[in-house]
Amino acid sequence: MSSPRPAAAVGPLRRRVLADHVFDQVLTMLLDGTLPAGSNLNIDGLARQLDVSPTPVREALARLEATGMVRRVALRGYSVAPEPTAKELADLMDARLAVEPANAWHACRRGGPDFLAALEQAVADLEAAPNGPTYQEFRDYWAADERFHELVAEAADNAYLHAAYAALGGLLQRFRQFSGRGVTDKEVAVHEHRAVLDALRSGDADLARDLMARHIEGVKARSLAERA
Repeated sequence: MSSPRPAAAVGPLRRRVLADHVFDQVLTMLLDGTLPAGSNLNIDGLARQLDVSPTPVREALARLEATGMVRRVALRGYSVAPEPTAKELADLMDARLAVEPANAWHACRRGGPDFLAALEQAVADLEAAPNGPTYQEFRDYWAADERFHELVAEAADNAYLHAAYAALGGLLQRFRQFSGRGVTDKEVAVHEHRAVLDALRSGDADLARDLMARHIEGVKARSLAERA
């Protein structure tokens, strides 16, 4: 019979679970527009609304600050970031074009069977995920999309490229925050991801790089067109 878990180990685990839950709740409110652009964020008020102490709310806002979704001003606290401009969106996609095709090239040369299997599962999850207009409906789609690109970045096995990818990946949430319509390009996006996967499976690193670039360019074009 196994011995009970030490109380000291349970406490930190519960705090982590609570912190993740509060983060997810605040993220949902941001992505669904419950917390509109430019509005002030009162930590105590959010804590009462979520029925938690201020500490996990403060931790959630600090994590969200790294994504650009919220901003903190000294002596004034947190507020929801303003809607990004078309230039900011284009600049972010151009930065992704500088990083992610290189990740795909290296991943093709360094990734093994487990990497390809995980990537296949990510594409399958992307295809199966719903894509309704609310965050609760399209969150699984975004999670599968993020997992696909993260797997490629990890398989590239380049710490500097991965750091660059991680910095850009967090900022994507800010642009999703104001999409307002959920996922509108699922069919073509799934096709683009599968094309990258097929190139990686074939071992053609140059083709994998080019198809990843084509995918990012497509996301950029579709996102800018939707904003217009």
